[in-house]
Amino acid sequence: MEYVKYTNTLSAKNKVGRLFWGIVWKLFFRPFSLPMFNKYRIMLLKLFGAKIGEGCKINSSFKIWAPWNLEIGNFVAIGFDVFCYNPGKITIGNMCTISQRTHLCSASHDTALASNPLITAPIDLKDRVWVAADAFVGMDVTIGEGAVIGARACVFKDVESWTIVGGNPAKFIKKRELNG
Repeated sequence: MEYVKYTNTLSAKNKVGRLFWGIVWKLFFRPFSLPMFNKYRIMLLKLFGAKIGEGCKINSSFKIWAPWNLEIGNFVAIGFDVFCYNPGKITIGNMCTISQRTHLCSASHDTALASNPLITAPIDLKDRVWVAADAFVGMDVTIGEGAVIGARACVFKDVESWTIVGGNPAKFIKKRELNG
């Protein structure tokens, strides 16, 4: 098999934007970890194009690749060390919890081609979703309203509303019922 060189297809504007965001994240976002700086961190994300609703709590160790590809609803909590690799759009609905060390990944590579070009697809988390600690959510996934992704689960396919899934790959565990 002959060697085929990888070609980066991201625009120069994207690369420059990520460079500036990386500097801002390192110097002006990440160090301001106290809860009193939450609104300041949200302001920085919005300055770089993120759409963020009211009443959100975003940890200072939240690492986001491209804020301009992120949309967050109202009353969302994002825990520490969450990594959001989003060359493709990621949408998080209202009243969601993204627990610590979760990885949201809206891109991969086309392994059917020798050059392995970057491919992207959105991730859509509907309202009232809880993604538990250390879970992975892959590209082109929709997680239905009220669904719970168990700790350390790996989600590669859509998850139905009001269900609980877990494992690698994530599988249906049970229906979610709220009592009160």
